[in-house]
Amino acid sequence: MTRPLETYFKEGCFIEEWHNIADDGNCSVARVRVEAGKTTKLHSLKQTTERYVMLSGTALVTVGDTARQVNEGDVVVIKPDEPQKIQNQSQEDLIFLAICTPRFLVENYRQL
Repeated sequence: MTRPLETYFKEGCFIEEWHNIADDGNCSVARVRVEAGKTTKLHSLKQTTERYVMLSGTALVTVGDTARQVNEGDVVVIKPDEPQKIQNQSQEDLIFLAICTPRFLVENYRQL
């Protein structure tokens, strides 16, 4: 199987959609890459719960009014409509999985 192409998303990160199909609308899985020193734009996802599964790097993740340090192996749960952003504090790219339920739809993305 061919690895999906990485594309830049307006949030300020690079996405590989590993699994996001209409036939499985209950869930999507994407690999996310945030460049060293970069921070994604503050945003929320309408009607979508998102989980970050940290694969490599160190970051400061802000969900609502709470910010916390995350590292490889940490999981962050973000409820629908919660403001969120992530700041890569590493000297290397930050890599994590974004698992959405139901699946991610671009029309549910809202920049704040």
